[in-house]
Amino acid sequence: QMMNEYVAVLNRRSKRWSKLLRVKPNVEKNLTVKRYVRKGVPNEHRARIWMAASGAQEQLESKPGYYQSLLEMEHDAKLKETIQTDLHRTFPDNILFQSRADAGLQTALYNVLLAYGHHNQTVGYCQGMNFIAGYLIIITKDEEKSFWLMDALLDKILPDYYSTHMLGLKVDQEVLGELVKTKAPAVGQLMAQYPGIWTLVVSRWFICLYIDILPIETVLRVWDCLFYEGSKVLFRVALTLVLHHHMEILRARSLPDVCMCFKEITSGAFTLDCHTFMQKIFSEPGSLSMTTIEKLREKYRQQILEESQNK
Repeated sequence: QMMNEYVAVLNRRSKRWSKLLRVKPNVEKNLTVKRYVRKGVPNEHRARIWMAASGAQEQLESKPGYYQSLLEMEHDAKLKETIQTDLHRTFPDNILFQSRADAGLQTALYNVLLAYGHHNQTVGYCQGMNFIAGYLIIITKDEEKSFWLMDALLDKILPDYYSTHMLGLKVDQEVLGELVKTKAPAVGQLMAQYPGIWTLVVSRWFICLYIDILPIETVLRVWDCLFYEGSKVLFRVALTLVLHHHMEILRARSLPDVCMCFKEITSGAFTLDCHTFMQKIFSEPGSLSMTTIEKLREKYRQQILEESQNK
C-alpha cells in the first residue's frame, strides 16, 4: 500500500528533477535544490547529485587517474586479507554481491576498499566500511565514483568515525545523548541511569549510516540529505526515532528493555513510509544548527581525550 502511493510521489519528483537538471545541468547548492533533495532524489539522478553535493565530483575531476594508480601500487598484505575476510559478509542476501553472480559486484567492492585503504592509511579498513562501499557501488555502478564518495563521507562528512580510536563516533554518541536531554528530557533522565548506554543503542546506527537498521528506501533518502547537508542529518534521524517513540522508551524497566526498545523503533510503518519519515526528521526535532552540534562535539571531544589520558 505504501509503495503504491510512493510510486506516484517518485514519478512526480522524477519529472521535476529532470526539468531542473535540463535548465541547470550544473548542480548548485541553493534553497530550491535543498528542498528538492529533502523531498527525495530519483534513483536515476542519485549518483550525479551525491557526487556534486558532496564535492566528490570536483575531486574526481581534479585528480584524473588517481584511483587507478592506487589499484596499481603494491598492496599491503594485511589490508588485503582483512578486506577479503569481510567480502562474503557484505549483503549476503543481495544477488548482486554473491560471488557466483555473473555481474558480481564483489570485485568492485574489493577494489574500492583496497584503494581507499591505501588512500587513507590512518583509517585503512575497518568493519562497517564494506556496507557503505557496497551501497555506493549499487547506486553509482561505478568504482571510481564510489571511491570518491567514500572519501567525501569518511574524510569530510564523518571525520574520525572510522579511525583506530573511533573518536568521532564516541563524541557523536555523547552529543546525541545531550541533544536528547534537551529535546526529550524524560528519555534523557531514563538513559542517564545506564552509563555507556548510548554506545550500546546507537553506535551501529551511526557507524553503518543506518544501513541494515532502517528500510533500504528510507536509508537512501537519508543519504540524499547526508551528502547535501552533512552529518547533522544523522542526529535528526536519531532524534526523530527517539521523540516519536518516547512513550515506548519510557516504559522500559531495565537495560535489556531499553536495548530491545531501540532495536524495535527502527522498523515498522513509521520508518517504512520514507516520504512521511523524511518530512518528520526536519520538523519533529525542531531547530538543530551545525553550530550547536560543533560546540557539543568540542565539549565531548575534550572530555573523552582527558578521560583516556587519565586511564
